[in-house]
Amino acid sequence: MTRNIRHAAVFCALLLVALVVNAARVQIVQAPEYDDNPANRRPDIARYQQPRGDILVGGKAVTGSRDTGEHLRYERTYANGPMYAPVTGFASQAYGTTLLEHAEDGLLSGADPMLAPLPLWNDVTGAPNPGGDVVTTIDGAAQRAAFEGLGGRKGAVAAIEPATGRVLALVSTPSYDPQSLSGNSAAATRTWNRLNADPDKPMLNRAVSRTYPPGSTFKVVTAAAALDSGVIRDLDAPTRSPDPYTLPGTRTKLTNESDGCRDASLREAFEWSCNTVFAKLGVDVGVRGMTSTAEAFGFNDDGLRVPFPVARSTFDTSVDRAQLGLSSIGQYNTRATPLQMAMVAAAVAGGGQVRQPYLVERTTRAGGSLVAAAGSRPSREVMRPSTAALLKELMTGVVDNGTGAKAAIPGATVGGKTGTAQHGVGNSGTPYAWFISWARGDGDAEPRVAVAVVVEGSAADREGVSGGGLAAPIARGVMEAVLGG
Repeated sequence: MTRNIRHAAVFCALLLVALVVNAARVQIVQAPEYDDNPANRRPDIARYQQPRGDILVGGKAVTGSRDTGEHLRYERTYANGPMYAPVTGFASQAYGTTLLEHAEDGLLSGADPMLAPLPLWNDVTGAPNPGGDVVTTIDGAAQRAAFEGLGGRKGAVAAIEPATGRVLALVSTPSYDPQSLSGNSAAATRTWNRLNADPDKPMLNRAVSRTYPPGSTFKVVTAAAALDSGVIRDLDAPTRSPDPYTLPGTRTKLTNESDGCRDASLREAFEWSCNTVFAKLGVDVGVRGMTSTAEAFGFNDDGLRVPFPVARSTFDTSVDRAQLGLSSIGQYNTRATPLQMAMVAAAVAGGGQVRQPYLVERTTRAGGSLVAAAGSRPSREVMRPSTAALLKELMTGVVDNGTGAKAAIPGATVGGKTGTAQHGVGNSGTPYAWFISWARGDGDAEPRVAVAVVVEGSAADREGVSGGGLAAPIARGVMEAVLGG
């Protein structure tokens, strides 16, 4: 009898051990598999059980949360959704997160351990943290000016504060309302399918995720390289440039849209955007010198984040002399995001120094206490201060005397550079209209804003596509908004 009891006790102990081992296997070994199982809704239910933190512009929330009363209780809402979509992105119960909603998801959702009042607090209490808030660098007036300036046209605007790198405006059109994707209803699915099928790509952030041939706005980079290298020493000296200019090693003749480019000085060539002069200057500087200057401005950088990633702007380093000539006028394989070209203008405005752009000023807990602040960003030297001073002079001349007259602002000093970028096989595509600029109010010691605008022309207005005509007025509106703020 005693032996039977002992055997039964041993058997029960083995069952208990097996139960404990199996529970451990399920909770530790197989936990990731169960967590990732699409049928497991517990993480989603927990994630949407409380309101999401907000994204703020000028101290006001441009996001919110709506209580649906369903299992996935809180849906994201947006104020002026299409205008701020290139900044916020979307937070969708069905399609995940993008842009700031993605880059700051841990903080906004409450999952970031930094939100806990004490270390291990959540492990002890089992309670989630309220979502934190993200305070952006965006200037609401500048954002609105850019959005309304672009109107219904395809294009993008990026604006930066040169002294700090703060992103003041980031706009892409056509846009969309991210609130229409927030839930998991059939309507959200229909909207998702419609937006993805739209040939105008409203969910594409053209300001940071698309690169364009920068056209003549790249001549700022070429002029910087020529001045820094000593190829040009006097803005008013003849450049000994023919018109047309035969690209080295070819029979291809490069021409100009305007007259008076033969043997023009750098000042004249810059004001009237002479292709022949700048192609020759790029060839004279050489691949190494042009590459060094372009990369100092930020081209060929894979690591730029604001905090979401920015597409790589490119300057081809494996070109022959003819290709270098085309690259130096912003054609061939030269490509840039609008944010990159705003950095080019900011480097000139900043006396030859450029700071990495950033979009988040600080993050806070729900009660307002600080989690993290951006702090001062290190600057890097792009060109000599003397070169930057000469480029300021050249860019001011474009607005005062040249192709950028529509960017002029009474009571302010404005520098700019127009561009009309050809693209497509045999330049068959509708040109892109570019304008980059900076502005300093009469009471300011230094320029307060640098802007880049690109407008994708349509076939209907192909003949009227120009940086000075389409893009410069939009840049002026953004600069006026910042200077008037």
